[in-house]
Amino acid sequence: MPALRIVPGSNTGHRQVPCLRSVFAGAAMIAMSAAAGKSGLLRLDASCCSLIELRQYTLHAGQRDVLIGLFDREFIETQEAVGIAVIGQFRDLDRPDRFVWLRGFRDVEMRGQALAAFYDGPVWHAHREAANATMIDSDNVLLLEPGGPARGFSALPDRPNNAIPGDSGPGLIVATLYYTQPDSLPVFTEVFERSMRKLFERAGAQTVAEYVTSDQFNSFPRLPIRVGEHIFVWLARFASADAFDIYRTQIAKDREWQRVVWPTARKSLVREPEVLRLAPTNRSRLHG
Repeated sequence: MPALRIVPGSNTGHRQVPCLRSVFAGAAMIAMSAAAGKSGLLRLDASCCSLIELRQYTLHAGQRDVLIGLFDREFIETQEAVGIAVIGQFRDLDRPDRFVWLRGFRDVEMRGQALAAFYDGPVWHAHREAANATMIDSDNVLLLEPGGPARGFSALPDRPNNAIPGDSGPGLIVATLYYTQPDSLPVFTEVFERSMRKLFERAGAQTVAEYVTSDQFNSFPRLPIRVGEHIFVWLARFASADAFDIYRTQIAKDREWQRVVWPTARKSLVREPEVLRLAPTNRSRLHG
């Protein structure tokens, strides 16, 4: 049974609508944060993303494009105005009712402050009912940190200003989640960097970033995160879904992968990897 989705701002239950805070106070907070962003406090490079959220939403049938249109129109610049880096928004190609997105934070304290500013602010309050009406579950959230030095996001590209909200962007992003045994995440991370990554890139993948589950505290408990899991997340870009299929064919017939690399890596895992084929929306910073 899926977890109840949360309505940020509620103090009495997941599905109840919170009391409206002062719109003027929220607007002032966003205005001040926007000015800070223009002065360089929000830098959309590696400094933005020492902590990220990988968020997967299960939606009611036929509601994904509704949410994407609303999100791309209302929830990008308004989050970035308070210090949240909106990294990418995606359609899951294998799950027609799944919306996936990534956002980044400078650190765990900044995460709590920025999320409070956004979810207590006027824009979320104005559109939260429409957004929540599209969702069955929004609690599938991983809190992640870089898998090592220089393995997180580096510079993120500018978002197209003339992009139509909700349209599809170029290329394909593939997120592969490797679920490790409790004590094996560092070992698997080393195996990936030493052998798996090189083999994947030789077959045509372009690595974007590597992250692992973070054990830092949830600085905004109104939004739940998954805990108690040990996951390595590899993000890679491809020119298209066809290019990814060619890559998979190359990997499948690679003898080094079949005989040495994968049998060694598999020892650290508790289940088969989870692969997300993600088509960027037109307003996603991260694309193929």
